[in-house]
Amino acid sequence: MDESILISKTEKYLNEIQNEKISLEKISKLESFKSVYCKLTKRLSNLQEMREDMDLKGYTAPYRSLNKYGSTNSGDITFEEMSEVNRHGQYFRMKATAKKNILDRVKSAIDAHKIAIGHLEEFGIFKCESCSKSYKPSAFIELSKKESANNKNIENKENISKLEEKKEEKEECSCGCTDFKFEINKTGVYRLEIIPYLPLSGNYMVLMSEMTSWGRESFKKVLSILKQERKGVVKTVSAVIKFKENDRWIRKRVSLDSEYVDSYEEEIRKEYGKNVRIEFLQFHRTKPTIINDKHARTALAIGYAKYAENIVQNNKESILKDKISNIYKLAKYDEIVRDVKLQRPKFVVGEDSLEEWRRFETENRLKTVGLMSKRENLDPQLKQDINKRKNVEKRVFSEVASTLILWDIFKYYLTTSQDRRKRYGGPFPYLRSDIDRKQRRIFENMNKEVVNILKNNENEKIIELNNMDLLLNKKFNLEKKIKGSNIKINYVSLGAAIISSNCNIPVSLSSKTFDVTEKSVENEIKNINTFKKPKSDKTKKFLEMIKK
Repeated sequence: MDESILISKTEKYLNEIQNEKISLEKISKLESFKSVYCKLTKRLSNLQEMREDMDLKGYTAPYRSLNKYGSTNSGDITFEEMSEVNRHGQYFRMKATAKKNILDRVKSAIDAHKIAIGHLEEFGIFKCESCSKSYKPSAFIELSKKESANNKNIENKENISKLEEKKEEKEECSCGCTDFKFEINKTGVYRLEIIPYLPLSGNYMVLMSEMTSWGRESFKKVLSILKQERKGVVKTVSAVIKFKENDRWIRKRVSLDSEYVDSYEEEIRKEYGKNVRIEFLQFHRTKPTIINDKHARTALAIGYAKYAENIVQNNKESILKDKISNIYKLAKYDEIVRDVKLQRPKFVVGEDSLEEWRRFETENRLKTVGLMSKRENLDPQLKQDINKRKNVEKRVFSEVASTLILWDIFKYYLTTSQDRRKRYGGPFPYLRSDIDRKQRRIFENMNKEVVNILKNNENEKIIELNNMDLLLNKKFNLEKKIKGSNIKINYVSLGAAIISSNCNIPVSLSSKTFDVTEKSVENEIKNINTFKKPKSDKTKKFLEMIKK
């Protein structure tokens, strides 16, 4: 396929995605959920094919072909020829930039679709009406694919009558039943509300530009959380050495692989002689982040930040009500500022003149309604309320998104096994299966005021916890002890049990938050006590038995 055709085809497809909104109104119904899930998986498949085509055509390094070859002697080239070369170079740079931009959009769209599918995967399960066997959405869709493959086999055998009987592709359980019901997975970690805000068409730059000032601050905070790096692992060693060759001292830069980290000096002396001098040494480390993909981090940050904007917009009045002295004066001030910003008089030329006119017009209108004195001083009460609002926006509004995603990731770590996190990204693609002490610091404390707003105004099931990082550390240590044992663990109940056994949180509250029974939490508390360091010989023997 020609490059320009591939770019235009991809742009057209991404624009179609942007114009086709995802409706989540009846998502709890079987057919509606299936329709949305299949639409997203089909789109993802198409986008991945487009990316593969782009990779084959060198879109990953589009500027490589712009390297200039040949003589650099300007005397060999006339001014006209040089002008022609530069003109062609500019044309090819524009094409290379177009390739880079379209690939960037496709990568962003792919990760946004993975996030949306991951949240849907956690949201519900399909249950057979006959044998009650449960299927995750991905496994359920595979049933229809198998059925479709069977139809093709029948067609190949020219058994048309049987094919007509199976015209409707229906999922079939292993027991032979084709009737299923859809149930919401109450113990799953998902937040479907962020799906409409994800850059599904790769338009992350557009979505970022639409955010409010505190929304952008919120976006930066979430991005900072997801970019938290762990202690690096040495990847390569670079050194600048000086050695003697043919009675001349030669300086050279060398690079060694990670296997020579502890023996780099021996390796260099072995290669360049005993008299070699190491003048400079540098260890290059890989520093994997919590979400180890740039586009996935951006998509999650946009989704949570824009959803947080929606939450704040719905609760803004009630949040500010107790903190603002005169809400009506503030509302009038906002109305005047907003109205003036929308105006652009024809007699004003230039951006500087426009800003000057807007400032002058705003002051005149504020004076007219009595919110500004003749000496151009704002009403003292209004000025105080504006400062209070700025403080609330910084301290509360911009913390909503970061509080939500911290709780969701914390809950996901607590309620899943390490093996599952390694094999399946879930609602957080490219999430590390475990995190070190440095990365766990982001969970130290949550914003108490934001937690209360989410609990009281949004009915969010969230517990205010201190030192969540220590709880995660206990969970990761417990996973090491569980590994290899034959004890059956309910990981959702285990998450609630870790909270209740280490914090002053009753089992009734932790079980309600995680949607499990109190009995199952109490059973996991017993399992936790079993895996603690055994004090008696009887306990030691029991632990040895369950590991065999």
